[in-house]
Amino acid sequence: MTIDKKYVDQIINVTSQAAIASSHLVGKKNKIAADQAAVDAMRSELNKIDMIGEVVIGEGSLDEAPMLYTGEKLGKKKGPEFDIAVDPLEGTNFAANNLPGALSVIAVAEKGNLFKAPETYMHKIATSQVEKGLIDLDYSIKKNIKNLADFKNLNPSDLTACILDRPRHKGIINELSELKVKIKLITDGDVAGALLVTNPTFNVDIFLGIGGGPEGVLAAVALDAYDCHFQGKFIFDNENDIIEAKKMGITDLNKKYELSEIVKGDAIFCATAITDTMTMKGVFAEDNNYYKTETLVTHKSLKNKYKSVEKRRAIFDHFKN
Repeated sequence: MTIDKKYVDQIINVTSQAAIASSHLVGKKNKIAADQAAVDAMRSELNKIDMIGEVVIGEGSLDEAPMLYTGEKLGKKKGPEFDIAVDPLEGTNFAANNLPGALSVIAVAEKGNLFKAPETYMHKIATSQVEKGLIDLDYSIKKNIKNLADFKNLNPSDLTACILDRPRHKGIINELSELKVKIKLITDGDVAGALLVTNPTFNVDIFLGIGGGPEGVLAAVALDAYDCHFQGKFIFDNENDIIEAKKMGITDLNKKYELSEIVKGDAIFCATAITDTMTMKGVFAEDNNYYKTETLVTHKSLKNKYKSVEKRRAIFDHFKN
């Protein structure tokens, strides 16, 4: 089955309104308020859509509301059933400090087709489309880099790897440096970082390291539409993580997940820029409460991958203060 294309415009509106609402808090040093503005706008717009939606990747549990919590029901309670993954404000620090890279992100799939990721870290690796078995989380850094360089007819020194700038990645960064791979460090933005492998003009050949599990699922939806390679393996650091994983039906705690196991069937992905990114301009205020927004959109079944640039009226004007 496929998702009707009419939902694409509606989902673009969801992230656009969330981005506009959050944009009023950009640079005001309050990442919690910026996130809450995006959450409130996103929830309001999702509840206007003819669908029976359930949040499978959210921001915590019911007792952590008013965030969009895992298990929350959204929509008009009529129409098709959808799994929904959300990150109303990816890059809260970017927004709070008026730095590039803040996004509002959502993925929508048919019910049962999005993996319900626990709130834990995940080992990740992503590249553009490669031969099966060429790049693997179980391989050493050296083997993956050599295989990728050979596949692209390049030297390792011609490759660029993107990785979050975290102390936990010191070992990986040292290995990449020894191989003379160019390194692009990002401070935040786990979803956006993974998406840099989708287009050669972004000059990123491989994304790797440890980041958020839920963000891994969100990125996987877009990567799937681009026929990219992605693998993830969850990290369970304590007993509570293990208990929650088992509640979600995860029995093999060491399992390596392929892209086809994370997202199945048709799916829509939208990411609207709040502040400028490498590929999109952030929200721009125009006259009469109208705003210009730019959104990365993918719709797998229609093989649509494009940037939507639209002018729309803000719904949540009261966030201006």
